[in-house]
Amino acid sequence: MAENEKEEALSLQKEFEWVLNEEVHAVLNQLQTILVECVRRFPLPLCGNDSPLKQEKFILVAPPDQLKSVVSLSGDSISHAEIAFKIQRQQHVLYRTTIQHDHPWKLHQVQDAGNHLQQALCHIDNIGKNYAFTSSEEVLHILGNILNCLQRGRSSLIVPRKRTIDDLMRSRNMKSLTPNLPEDLAISFYIQSHKLIFAVYQLSNIHGTMKFDTVQAEASIPWLNEVLVLFTVALQLCQQLKDKISVFAQYKDFTIESRSTSQQAC
Repeated sequence: MAENEKEEALSLQKEFEWVLNEEVHAVLNQLQTILVECVRRFPLPLCGNDSPLKQEKFILVAPPDQLKSVVSLSGDSISHAEIAFKIQRQQHVLYRTTIQHDHPWKLHQVQDAGNHLQQALCHIDNIGKNYAFTSSEEVLHILGNILNCLQRGRSSLIVPRKRTIDDLMRSRNMKSLTPNLPEDLAISFYIQSHKLIFAVYQLSNIHGTMKFDTVQAEASIPWLNEVLVLFTVALQLCQQLKDKISVFAQYKDFTIESRSTSQQAC
């Protein structure tokens, strides 16, 4: 091996050791700080954060007088709502229903995102402050687990689970309504990005073909926006470190012990 190649290999090995010994822990500490902030924004008791549930009120309206819902949001549930709407084919009929405190409407996306956030923090907490990493593969495995949790948590809030009209009509949440709606009507509350969406669906049979009309309203939820920003920052930070480690992973003989071995061989 030429002298300059030896020096280059030694320099890369030193950088690799510094990344494993110093930078990985520094980034994990940053990630932990970001995710703890994210936990604080969640309206749920996560990771021992047992602050009381804060109730927020939102008004969702679709003009002109098509639908209106005054919603009380508590944690991952709509604890109360006053709902009024008209449907496309019967504009003269105003439907009214409510959600009462004893039968809240569950927003499973919020709980799912919180669970994934907790899992990401658990992966970080399981690594001791003085733990000595020995290979790029080991770090990539840990970062992969954290990234997976963060991606799932963020996606839970951004991409609502697709459901059929039948699923909506038979859902447990529909039983929260008092009074019940006619069988050809369904409503849905769900999260999409930083917004709470309220949608009304009317099912109809036109010449033997089942169709449905929908109308929806939305309201921006401030804490959701903050949570998504923190998820995104954590994802970017984690991905950057993973990309850096992946470069070293190309050198299969790079481990934390390999420098002393290579020096002895020279």
